[in-house]
Amino acid sequence: MASTENPDPETGKSEPIPASATPPPPPPSSAASFLDCRKIDIITRVLLFSATLTALIVMVTSDQTEMTQLPGVSSPAPVSAEFNDSPAFIYFVVALVVASFYALISTLVSISLLLKPEFTAQFSIYLASLDMVMLGILASATGTAGGVAYIALKGNEEVGWNKICNVYDKFCRYIATSLALSLFASLLLLVLSIWSALSKRT
Repeated sequence: MASTENPDPETGKSEPIPASATPPPPPPSSAASFLDCRKIDIITRVLLFSATLTALIVMVTSDQTEMTQLPGVSSPAPVSAEFNDSPAFIYFVVALVVASFYALISTLVSISLLLKPEFTAQFSIYLASLDMVMLGILASATGTAGGVAYIALKGNEEVGWNKICNVYDKFCRYIATSLALSLFASLLLLVLSIWSALSKRT
């Protein structure tokens, strides 16, 4: 309603009160905004868990065996390409295991904080710190594995490293998929870290 009526004590007639004199609507509840923040945090951590677990599964199932002509052997022999042939890929798999476990635990903690908000201030500091630690671990592992994957794709003629992706195409596709998922997970951790920092400032 644009205006209300107020009786004039002298004339006895009702005079309209302008709309600006009506009281403003109450501000939104802080509890509702808290629930929205916690829900966004939970959804992000569920995506983080899905990305790291999928990357881990793809990486450990990337084995491929092909008939390859080896030096000094007259006929081709079966040669396997596996992630545990490279220390960089092993480090990458271990980092994905740790990140997946952390994502699962942090998701459960975030759900618990939604149910018991009185512990939010204390546990949010721990989650923010661990998010940054996991970001460093996962980003470094992704970069290390990506460097080895690039050599597998392009090779390095100066040091005599031949490319292998022209032979082990499935192996390289799986590694590329796992690296893409890991990069996505690193971005999610970066978002969580920035979100936590902004939340503490506000």
